[in-house]
Order: sequence, then structure tokens, then C-alpha cells
Amino acid sequence: MPISIDAAVIALTVFAVVAAGMRPLIHVLEHLRLLDHPNERSSHQRPTLVGGGVLIIATLVPAWFWFQGWSVWPLLVPCVVLTLLSLADDVRGVPTVVRLISHIIAVAIVLYHQPELAGWLPAFLPQPVAMICVALGWVWFINLFNFMDGIDGITGAETLAIAIGVIAVGLAPGDAGKGLPDLAICVAAAAAGFLIWNWHPAKIFMGDVGSVPLGFLLGWLLLALAASGAWAAALILPAYYIADATITMARRGLRGEAVWRAHREHFYQRAVISGLSHAQVTLRISAANGGLIVLAVLAASGHSPWALAGAAALILGLLFILSKNKTSPFPPPGA
Repeated sequence: MPISIDAAVIALTVFAVVAAGMRPLIHVLEHLRLLDHPNERSSHQRPTLVGGGVLIIATLVPAWFWFQGWSVWPLLVPCVVLTLLSLADDVRGVPTVVRLISHIIAVAIVLYHQPELAGWLPAFLPQPVAMICVALGWVWFINLFNFMDGIDGITGAETLAIAIGVIAVGLAPGDAGKGLPDLAICVAAAAAGFLIWNWHPAKIFMGDVGSVPLGFLLGWLLLALAASGAWAAALILPAYYIADATITMARRGLRGEAVWRAHREHFYQRAVISGLSHAQVTLRISAANGGLIVLAVLAASGHSPWALAGAAALILGLLFILSKNKTSPFPPPGA
């Protein structure tokens, strides 16, 4: 079923609100002096406004409510709470344990009301075990989505790619993902509007107030896609973010380092350190994401083994490319 006219109109509205509303938001944030100052772990060289995610979530929540009505409150109410808590974290800082507990509670609320989100796991798993596995995976996805938001444009581009992938799978022949394209196109529109301001050199950062609730909403979209039968596609679409974050955190954990502390060891960060600009790195990742979208549609069409193998090869190739750039003694241009 094609995207409805209502969805197209709402998506255009979301894009316009985010794209046009970011300028007045920038003026407000300048007045509040809400800046992300560079430090030894940063990939940017000058103080940059943070908090652009406020507008993204402020447009997505009513847009999703428009399509889903009151039935979506178990998802959107926790999303709003995570947004407010993440805003407080951007402004003053919130203890890591408090943030983690809030993620767990938000996920638990949704899974309590939508246990079918764990129904795609193998039947031999008892339901409580399946629910715990999905909850842990979702909480990890929220956090890795936050960890990976470290250079200009990267999370806006990743959000756009995942949303387009969900749309593509939902519009492909078959039953997978039906009902999700209307929601995903709003996410894609918000990401596109934000990228106008966040592309290198960024005028504003998304902040935790954007990356945390976006990770929460995208995690739900991917789980809903998996529950509809397209579990392989749901794994393929965010494969780069999952691989980069998981491998990097595993390395740090094996070295006995605090995995929750900020660092510059992700593959995309190492590529920037080696001399590539933020835009060059993001474009490489986006090109790979384009391939993942094609593979996700292939998986949803009944070719999961080949699609999963192709996605694994594509991600390994991307990680190799990002980690093997010639090291430069100079900072990346314009970073």
C-alpha cells in the first residue's frame, strides 16, 4: 500500500517545521548559552549550540499521535519523559545510573503493553526470556544511538537511512512493515530538516535531547518491523551503528575501561582523526547505508541469508575503510 496523502502532507509539515523552526530555536539557545565546548574527546574544534533535538521530538510526537491516536500513549509518554530527562542532562548533567534506569523503565512500559514486539524471536524461547532479550537489545540500541552521535551530520543521516529503509520494506510486496511507512516518513522528514542545520560545519547539535528519544522511537520502529516478519531487515538497517558501537565498547570493556565515558575510539571518530572531514566520513557511511537499504528489501523479499551475508560483508568493508585512512599530523579541515 503506498504512502497516504495524509502522511505525505504531515511529513512535509514536519520537514517545514524543523527546517524553518531551527533558526528561532538557535536564537533561544544562544540566549541560554547552551553550548557544547570542545575537549580532548570531542571531534569539533569550536563551541557549538546543542539542543536541536527538542524540535525534532516536538514535531514527531504529535505527528505519530495523529496516525496512531491514544493507542500510542505507552510509547509517546515515555518518549516525552526521556526527552525532558535528556534535556536536563544536556543542561546540567544527569547521573548515568538515573539515565539508564529511565531507559529501562521506558522500554518496560512499552513491552508490557505490546508484548508482540518480542514475538519474532524463536518459539523455543519462553516469553519472559524473549521479553528480557528484546528489552536489553532495545536499551542497548538507545544508548549506542546516543554514543554514535559524535560528528556533524552522522545521526541525522543514520536516522534518515533507517527511516527510508523502513519505508522501502513497508512498500515492498508482502506483508512486512505494513502500517509503518506513514510513521517512518515523518521521521525521515524530521531528519532531513535537521540535516540542513547539522551538516558540516554544523550550526547546531542534536544533543542527548534528540539522540536518546530518537533511539527509543527508531528502536520501536525496528522491533515493529521485526514483529511483522522482517526480522532480518530490522537487523540490517541499523547494522553500521550497531557494529561500530558494539565492537568499540567491547574493546574498551576488555581493556577494563569505563565504557560509558566519552572517548574518540569509534571507527568514524578514528577516520576524522586520520584526516577526513566530518562530511567525508558521513558520506561514506551514508553510501553504505544505501546498500543496507537495498539488502533489507532483499531480506524482506525472502532472501534473508544472502542479504545478511551481504550486510556483514558491507559493514566489515566500511569499518576497514574508516580505520585505515592515512594518519595526518594535522586536524581535519574545518572540523
